Amino acid sequence: MSDPIVEDQVAVAAPEGELSKNELKRRQKAERLAAEKAAKQAAAPQSVASTDGKVNEAELDPNQYKEYRLANLKEWSERTGRPVYPHKFHATMSIPQFRATYEPLQTSEKSQDTGVAVCGRLMNVRQSSKHLIFYTLEADNTQIQVFCNHQDDSVTWENHDVIRRGDIVGFRGQPGRTKTGELSLFSTHVELISPCLHILPDPHYGIQDKEIRFRQRYLDLLTNPKAKAIFPIRAKIINYIRRFLDERGFLEVETPMMALQVGGATAKPFKTFHNDLDQEMFMRIAPELYLKELVVGGYDRVYEIGRQFRNEGIDLTHNPEFTTCEFYMAYADYNDLIEMTEKMISEMVLSIHGTYKIWYHRQGDAEATLVDFTPPFKRISMISELERILDAKIPFPLESDEANAFLKAQCEKHNVQCSAPQTTARLLDKLVGEFIEVQCDCPTFIMDHPEIMSPLAKNHRSTPGLTERFELFILQKEICNAYTELNDPVIQRARFEEQMKAKAAGDDEVPGIDEHFIKVLEHALPATGGWGLGVDRMTMFLSNSDNIKEVIAFPAMKKADNF
Repeated sequence: MSDPIVEDQVAVAAPEGELSKNELKRRQKAERLAAEKAAKQAAAPQSVASTDGKVNEAELDPNQYKEYRLANLKEWSERTGRPVYPHKFHATMSIPQFRATYEPLQTSEKSQDTGVAVCGRLMNVRQSSKHLIFYTLEADNTQIQVFCNHQDDSVTWENHDVIRRGDIVGFRGQPGRTKTGELSLFSTHVELISPCLHILPDPHYGIQDKEIRFRQRYLDLLTNPKAKAIFPIRAKIINYIRRFLDERGFLEVETPMMALQVGGATAKPFKTFHNDLDQEMFMRIAPELYLKELVVGGYDRVYEIGRQFRNEGIDLTHNPEFTTCEFYMAYADYNDLIEMTEKMISEMVLSIHGTYKIWYHRQGDAEATLVDFTPPFKRISMISELERILDAKIPFPLESDEANAFLKAQCEKHNVQCSAPQTTARLLDKLVGEFIEVQCDCPTFIMDHPEIMSPLAKNHRSTPGLTERFELFILQKEICNAYTELNDPVIQRARFEEQMKAKAAGDDEVPGIDEHFIKVLEHALPATGGWGLGVDRMTMFLSNSDNIKEVIAFPAMKKADNF
């Protein structure tokens, strides 16, 4: 078919004498291109049929293949009277159950069971002869071979003509092993359950383009065994955390995703609008303040596993929508929490991998890094370690101009970049990242943060200006944050007011003063330990994934018209 746009251009051509030289050249070129396209289409074969009259599916482009399959399925359905999308296929067992049940069979041995039915997706089709076909059937991340012989399947043999790689298919037959020892189902009946109308990517190479992988995750999971193995690990992490806390008397709760006030962390929120309430609201950046309300209300041990939303940058370890677990434990402090953390994390790794030691490949590193989760974990006191590395004494109080000037000078001296506003808390954070976090490949607690960096943490009982807080770092990334909770409403208000100075200086991640939360504290929050863990990063480390998008089923992606 010729190009209608080009035809329109040619049809309205004016006499050549009335055209400029450039316009004449442009139209002549358009006519030449239209003629060349028409000639190519005329020379192209009108059919993709092979010498035996059948369509050569390997020669079809994606659009042609879809149209061919739809026509082929319609013809097959009309000829056989069978639905293309039946309502039900009765499977007697799953493919993992099939393998577990019939694994003991010996070479060339067949089971006495003759009505075994399984279903799944066809991942490979091999036709050995006119009357012999081998299928690879997969479900629940497990595969079996299906052996089909015309002599054994004369009733439904015609169904094999319509089946293609990628289809969802059900087979019924007799389990056994072939002469080569392959555990198989010797099929006597086949039924198409749902056809795949597209050509799946090559099973050997899979999908190399990450844009396609993350935007069309179903294709990634169908063709990439490594990607498919990640999400069971993620589920094991979440289940382990839930079981660990349930066994210790914690109550799982749910708190609002939308709130009138941002709090519980320092981050830029997403805004939304509630039409019925006629008010602006924020997607939560942390559930912390709600969970503390429940502790005040009488639930001594509560936790929540859920999504948080932060309107911040996207990189290898940050996604704007992410999953955390937070728990709050009345009558506990950060010493109790550090012991719980060591026990939970080390035993989780042992439960999932069968060892405390795992290998992790960082992006760009030729060699893997050995990460040892054997407890106890290393502990570093933040300020004393930073002073040791800088070989200088940090001025106190940290709220002073002297301390801020000192930290600015240290950043300049060591070429540590800190964008505006250069608040003391931000300067400290940059220096810690440059000199201390880089030491933390194996699990390491960075402890005793300054009050100026921890507005919700209780002051340290023996060191003025510091708090009873720790962060757990693995592979130089924060994985866990915990502290003895500040429960004095007067001090909490003073901390919030001190934060307002940073907000006034231009730090738009600092939340406003939460009067409601201060009122909650005035009703007596017990001495409490609070704890939070990033599920996505934990999954990255335990699945050897170097990008957070690998461990989130549907990560945030920029809009693209071609997907």
